[in-house]
Amino acid sequence: MSDSPFTITVPDDKLAILRAKLDLTTFPDELDDAGWKYGAPLADIKRLVARWKDGYDWRVHERALNGELPMFTRDIDVKDFGTLNIHYVHKKSEVVDAIPLLFVHGWPGSFLEVRKVLPLLTAASPEHPSFHIVALSLPGFGFSEAPRKQGFNVEQYAEVGNKLMLALGYNEYVTQGGDWGHVVTRTMGNVYGGKHHKAWHTNFPVAMPPSFTTAPFSFLSFLVTPFSAEEKAGLERTAWFRSKGRGYFAEQSTQPQTLGYALADSPVGLLAWIYEKLVLWTDNHPWTEDEVLTWISIYLFSRAGPAASLRIYFELEGNSSSFLSKCPTIPMGASYFPKELIVVPQAWVRKANNVVFESKHQSGGHFAAHEKPEELVDDLRKMFGKGGPAYGVVPGKAGYA
Repeated sequence: MSDSPFTITVPDDKLAILRAKLDLTTFPDELDDAGWKYGAPLADIKRLVARWKDGYDWRVHERALNGELPMFTRDIDVKDFGTLNIHYVHKKSEVVDAIPLLFVHGWPGSFLEVRKVLPLLTAASPEHPSFHIVALSLPGFGFSEAPRKQGFNVEQYAEVGNKLMLALGYNEYVTQGGDWGHVVTRTMGNVYGGKHHKAWHTNFPVAMPPSFTTAPFSFLSFLVTPFSAEEKAGLERTAWFRSKGRGYFAEQSTQPQTLGYALADSPVGLLAWIYEKLVLWTDNHPWTEDEVLTWISIYLFSRAGPAASLRIYFELEGNSSSFLSKCPTIPMGASYFPKELIVVPQAWVRKANNVVFESKHQSGGHFAAHEKPEELVDDLRKMFGKGGPAYGVVPGKAGYA
């Protein structure tokens, strides 16, 4: 099996259908002065729909993506699930001994999240390491084929990631991921850590609080150690997410098919569902209309349709063991952003993982590679560069010319 070059080419009839549906949009009413209290504001959605109809040109953005991102597809055999045709971005550095890095996105993200960091990470310099970058479109996302059988769980996503890297000739590699990318790369560390997967970095460092049953001394220390102002703010953010921002998770993890009808049939429904997260999950990021619409269009025009991306929630929720219950022993790097959805004390993360690198930032949210690309890249360079705690973790691939 070999990789095949891939070009995004949305058929004209799909664009015509989109315009026809936008012309027929029925908007809901809205309470006076509601703002964001009840969800995405009507004025925002009307403005974005107007732009989508009469100003946004998908073909311009399609050409830009095809020009910027070297994309491919490859068949990957998944145990008990047959063969899936997987879409990915693959850009090699001119540095022969660059570090192979698998970048894994989450929901409601996509391979687009690698766009800003790709030229930075592959750049050659005597001052910092360079990386060969592979950005996977998870099965059912973007232009990857979706699983056809029930039960495609996090272990299968991890299998796809590992097999893709091996197929590309990267027998040893490191990873970076947020959101589902954290879950997938964590699992890769548990299953393939040491032999293939050498280290992992995440911008979504989550961990369970200490338990008296499993770690009584840590639990007692947790009870008597006061939280810092920063930690309190993080726990408040976490409490907000769990009480006010997690409704999507309940629906997607229990009845994804029901929601899928709305997202597949209504472009405005899809827009509102994801736009809410783009705004509330970021740290006052100045989204442009075209940024938002391109992000949504990737879901709308995805190979399997937007409903396929929801099923990962159902399958993980049905898994008998929590993904946090087992921690990789390979080196871990963690970047903390204050407006992440779950912000836990660093001590919790350190206790549960082999943390070798940490970085705390003053701003930034859930989509670090898009919101704070320079900061995320700088963290990876410090972790894997000369003098860093994971320097030389991939034998023969230090990242320098």
